[in-house]
Amino acid sequence: MAQILVRNLDDSVVADLKRVAERHGRSLEAEVREVLTAATRSERTELVRRAAELRARNGPQTGSDSVELIREDRER
Repeated sequence: MAQILVRNLDDSVVADLKRVAERHGRSLEAEVREVLTAATRSERTELVRRAAELRARNGPQTGSDSVELIREDRER
């Protein structure tokens, strides 16, 4: 598994994270891991939602038959 190092965090941010971790019964490290995981999950969820919205608005997309297009072009 990968590791990251975050520098220059305000002391108040770290203190807040520690309080949240304590409320959740987790270590600071586990809390930060959960926060990062949740952030990426919500990003993916939003992307899937927006893609579904676009599909619903634009309808099914079908590609053209490239063989047929090449044939037409050659016949010109």
